[in-house]
Amino acid sequence: MTAVFPASATFSGPRLVAVGGVPVTELAARFGTPLYVLDRAELVGRMRAYRRAFGDEVAVTYAAKALCVTGVLQLAAAEGLHLDVASAGELHTAARAAFPMERVLFHGNNKSDDELEMAARLGVGRIAVDSFTELARLSAVGQRRGHTFPVLLRVTPGVLAETHAFVATGQDDVKFGFTLRAGLAHEAAARALTLPCLELIGAHCHLGSQISAEGGFSAAVALLVGFLADIRDRYGVVLDELNVGGGLGIAYTDDDVTLPLDRYAATLYGAVRRETARRRLPEPRLAVEPGRSIAGPAGVTLYTVGTVKEVPGVRVYASVDGGMSDNLRPALYGARYTVVAAGPGSTTAALRPVTVAGKHCETGDILVRDAPLPADLAEGGLLAVAATGAYGHAMASNYNRLPRPAMVLVDGGRVAELVHRETLDHVVARDVVLNDEQI
Repeated sequence: MTAVFPASATFSGPRLVAVGGVPVTELAARFGTPLYVLDRAELVGRMRAYRRAFGDEVAVTYAAKALCVTGVLQLAAAEGLHLDVASAGELHTAARAAFPMERVLFHGNNKSDDELEMAARLGVGRIAVDSFTELARLSAVGQRRGHTFPVLLRVTPGVLAETHAFVATGQDDVKFGFTLRAGLAHEAAARALTLPCLELIGAHCHLGSQISAEGGFSAAVALLVGFLADIRDRYGVVLDELNVGGGLGIAYTDDDVTLPLDRYAATLYGAVRRETARRRLPEPRLAVEPGRSIAGPAGVTLYTVGTVKEVPGVRVYASVDGGMSDNLRPALYGARYTVVAAGPGSTTAALRPVTVAGKHCETGDILVRDAPLPADLAEGGLLAVAATGAYGHAMASNYNRLPRPAMVLVDGGRVAELVHRETLDHVVARDVVLNDEQI
């Protein structure tokens, strides 16, 4: 159970007592709960592990959607990573973090003219084009601004990854990209090569998220390299970049099987070398887009138990002060997490199944079902949920008008605040109060 927590996590028996050298009780008392805790050593260590596994010639591109806060992007920039953004908000965060814009790739299936103008103004390094409409918009923006956009075509390879249907993106029936089977990717390449102010430099694909099997990656590379060979043969143009996206899964529970990073890297390298040799193509510059596998394992969320309710013969519920507004994934995907008791307490108490529920007015607001927790778990006690660094904060909401949690970075006994806790005034700040004549 402890393996899914950051390496710095300290336990007393089954209880989590510290993360990054900082006691959890100190964190809860100082910053309140729910609280996102991000372990700096785990986060930066995973960035560096990607750089080691792939080497300097590969653009390791952090997928900001997993966790996009200014401080995290500052750390990614300092570690030499590239960055994938998918909205004006993520791009604005990158600019605030002083992220080198030449290392930024702008994604998204419906980029607005304003977003494309922003990308041109800031000098974004690459645009992943998702539609024929976007090709035309980009060309028009480029002509207005006298700016040439380096572009990658997002290709849908027709490969169905082994993951949840909501996060699979490589199959034909998906909103993203240009499909190979229907010939749309080839048509997009033809247009991109003729439209003014566009420089077609490569291809991109993404199979999905939380993938634990390597076969899909190899199949996608073979199809993409075949596409690059077709472009060479039809138009005499050799595209020299190949972005194979991200999607490497992580362990949320002890039962989860994951693909080791070195094996993932070897699979991609091997497939690219094999397929380019077969097609007599020079090896393109490779890019990968890890998000969850960098941020996810670095995060722990702390909660305070508000009520413990036993339904005789049915279930024990422990309701906490957060829930689906700070971690939507269990309600959205049926995602499974590991939860433990935190802070001081008995280390020998018997364990019993306890369902950890959120405080929202939804029956489906359940964080973890039937978790083995101490039988003496009481109101006011702390719980800690592991592997919450990715998509917790990113998907957070004010459902039921709950303020969103704070986030802190811990390392070697030190604490830095990354995100302030919202107040009730923040929650209502955008509301407009009607005057007497409007009521």
